[in-house]
Amino acid sequence: MNPPVSIVKEWNDTLLRALEIATGTPALRLGPPMVARLVAMVYTAAFQAWAPYTATATAPIAGGAPRRPLAQRTEQNKRIAISYAIYRTALALMPDARIRALLDAQMRALGLSLTATDAVGTDPDEIGNAAAQAVLADRANDGANASGTDPGSPPGIPVPYADTTGYAPVNLPALVAAPTPRDTVVDVTRWQALTYANPATGSAATPEFIAPHWKNVKPFALLSADQFRPPPPEPVHSQAFVDQARHVVQVQAQLTSEQKVIAEYWADGPRSWLPPGHWCEIAGQVSERRFHGTDDDVKLFFAVANAILDASISCWESKTFYDYCRPITAIRFLFGNTMIDAWGGPGRGTVRLRGDQWRTFQRDTFPTPPFSEYTSGHSTFSMAAATVLKAYLGSDRFELHHDVTEPLVADPDLTDLPRRITWASFAEAAYSAGESRLFGGIHFHQGNMAGLQAGRQVGLAAWAKAQSYF
Repeated sequence: MNPPVSIVKEWNDTLLRALEIATGTPALRLGPPMVARLVAMVYTAAFQAWAPYTATATAPIAGGAPRRPLAQRTEQNKRIAISYAIYRTALALMPDARIRALLDAQMRALGLSLTATDAVGTDPDEIGNAAAQAVLADRANDGANASGTDPGSPPGIPVPYADTTGYAPVNLPALVAAPTPRDTVVDVTRWQALTYANPATGSAATPEFIAPHWKNVKPFALLSADQFRPPPPEPVHSQAFVDQARHVVQVQAQLTSEQKVIAEYWADGPRSWLPPGHWCEIAGQVSERRFHGTDDDVKLFFAVANAILDASISCWESKTFYDYCRPITAIRFLFGNTMIDAWGGPGRGTVRLRGDQWRTFQRDTFPTPPFSEYTSGHSTFSMAAATVLKAYLGSDRFELHHDVTEPLVADPDLTDLPRRITWASFAEAAYSAGESRLFGGIHFHQGNMAGLQAGRQVGLAAWAKAQSYF
């Protein structure tokens, strides 16, 4: 008989269900970088609570509970301390009644009291509560502006994670459902907001750039936000700029059914785990299939989650430094009057249309994420996590798969879908996640490759730092 699932894996499953709610709740404002910060905080709190019950581990935040005597280093005490740490941290970061009910139910299922709130003492519940308080205090002023009250915040009612840098796009918004007028584009290489149907209401929405201030967030292992900033993307007055746009057009016009499945599987739009959560789910697969115990999982999730946090900081620094255009802006501008082959929308396959009507292979209610292109967040997040997972296991070989059981959301009439997509290693899955954004018309090839390289560097740095606490 297989050993029981570790307490960290149990909580990870609950956290993923909470993220499905949180990422679809506008008031929580949890975009990819915020989810990266959230999972890092949750699993740092778990590590902080677990460390006193070990012989060698060091709490990542100074002032943690003293190391417990050998007789107290029991599995039960670890489970209790970790549970309170995760529960209190997640509750503070996702203040939503539905999420509270979910987290409360998990605590009750474990037989733990919701009213045990003391954070002073050496009982496991007290150590767990103190760990959560330490992490929340450590990140209260970390540059994320989670309270919406940091210097530089917009006046009025505080908005969580509001920009503190005064970022403003140089281009006017483009209406996705209509040809893009050229006079909306001041600089074709810069980011352009998109107006499209709000998935919650059906009315028009023009999302602002998510978290342009994220370069100011305190990292885990990075020496600076720009430590792994890649060379610049293709300049506007170059053949390479035109070629990369034409490349996206050609790839998208020739998508196979398998490529469409891959594009949608990794898309992680609203009401999903987003890439940071997706890679926590993959870490959960590692835990379950390798029969991890508590000690293994605390270290694994701590390292993976903090690599994901640093990936968000590194990637968003590049996104704001270069403020680079998405393919939809470049393609509609460059090929506006030219007839091109492109995906025509659900059930239409590839059709001939004007360049200024080109659309991404995405659902209508989420055509392109609201932040700039360079570099790819999917690539950076994925390769950072994959690098840590490989380092932890000592091997990159780990089969992952996706069983196709439902129609595609973006193209529900497509019938010749593959039954299963398989990846033989973490790196192969990370490459697929990055390439999926090219299939979906979200990224250029260069943005994908630069993100993969930065993610690998971030992952190595985070793994080295994480080990220093083991």
